[in-house]
Amino acid sequence: MSQPNTEYCGYRSPLSTRYASPEMQFLFSEQHKFSTWRKLWIILAKAQKELGLDVTDAQITEMEAHVSDVDFKAAAAEEKLTRHDVMAHVHVFAKQCSTAAPIIHLGATSCYVGDNTDLLILKGGLELLLPKLVGVIKRLSEFSVEYRELPTLGFTHLQPAQLTTVGKRCTLWVQDLLMDERALRGCRDNLRFRGVKGTTGTQASFLQLFAGDGEKVKALDQKVTELAGFGKCYAVTGQTYSRKVDLEIVSALASLGATIHKLCSDLRLLASRKELEEPFESTQIGSSAMAYKRNPMRSERCCAIARHLITLHANAANTLAVQWMERTLDDSANRRLTLSEAFLSADACLMTLLNISQGLVVYPKVIERNIAQELPFMATENVIMAMVQAGGDRQVCHEKIRVLSHEAGAQVKQHGRDNDLIERIRGDAYFAPILCDLDKILDPKTFTGRAADQVVEFVRDEVEPVLAKYAGNIETGSVGLAI
Repeated sequence: MSQPNTEYCGYRSPLSTRYASPEMQFLFSEQHKFSTWRKLWIILAKAQKELGLDVTDAQITEMEAHVSDVDFKAAAAEEKLTRHDVMAHVHVFAKQCSTAAPIIHLGATSCYVGDNTDLLILKGGLELLLPKLVGVIKRLSEFSVEYRELPTLGFTHLQPAQLTTVGKRCTLWVQDLLMDERALRGCRDNLRFRGVKGTTGTQASFLQLFAGDGEKVKALDQKVTELAGFGKCYAVTGQTYSRKVDLEIVSALASLGATIHKLCSDLRLLASRKELEEPFESTQIGSSAMAYKRNPMRSERCCAIARHLITLHANAANTLAVQWMERTLDDSANRRLTLSEAFLSADACLMTLLNISQGLVVYPKVIERNIAQELPFMATENVIMAMVQAGGDRQVCHEKIRVLSHEAGAQVKQHGRDNDLIERIRGDAYFAPILCDLDKILDPKTFTGRAADQVVEFVRDEVEPVLAKYAGNIETGSVGLAI
């Protein structure tokens, strides 16, 4: 009897195995988390030494030599005994650094490493996402300019409405993405460090270490913050930094998810109309049964993951809401899921959307045919105005158009035929005064208003200043995409 491959017998998140980038996966990995804890203990020791505590260079050097070689098995065994993840890692690190053991975690509480590491990870996650988001903005803006003049049916209530252009519709997607960029950049730029605040945020333990010298405690807070790469720390905290910070970031990510879902839903609808397609590779299979299918699987993937991302907002909001007094521990397990999945989901969506935006295919002839089915009805007011200018009676012309429109509509709806309203107008002697101008009256480009100009102005005034902020740091992606 064959044996199962044990490598595949445990649960593994599809965000890791199928969707998110290696860089984002590493950011939320155990290796990165616990090596960052060790870096924070080193930072604390360096700052304490600089401010006069009994910490030696040899102790710091010893800790630096063991930043990355985390013994995960030993830490797991310690945690099984202590039921405390931070103390388990303190013990394991101390065994590796016998000289430094007495000063590791000196004066600190668990949230010194836990929360400060989370803040470093959140900052790193935002810095990974923003170039990808701007890459999507850049490519879709280029697409907007390329197709700024191509008329297409607009839709309200998912019913054909006044014409717009393919490029102008795309600017609506880009405008939402620009709002997401602003929100995520704001989250990154406003993010602060927890620093050294002690068990309930009062810094009592550090005040004791420095023999009541409050100025040295303040200096320690600032030095640790700067050594960790932050400009500022939160002025006040409880045991943790406020979970409002998490909520603000997850809210911005969930909002990005809503943008992506709307955008990719539009792409799926347009693919159904055969007006526009996402990339489809030469060996790609659309259906196991229907060989002709060209399903919009990338857009569907974006919608699927984006829906999950949107729901995570409620988790972050509820976690903040139930943080009693200085802190309760029911945030911990929830945040392990919510923060990582929010970033991994956003990363997966942006990678896929970047891929889509690099290879969008437009079918102008299909768009033209679809316009031809609807434009005759939309052009009736223009026909009436032209007849009035040629000396006709507005009310008489209106009645003529009404009757012919209903006749043409019956052909479309009852018999499945093409819209023949224009042929009926051409065949009615009443409209003879304007027949020579009818093609001009029906030119789709005369129905798109300032759409083309709006695209140019939008890209110049709204998009290019944002792209300039990321010069040299815009992710471009590629058409090929792994499952």
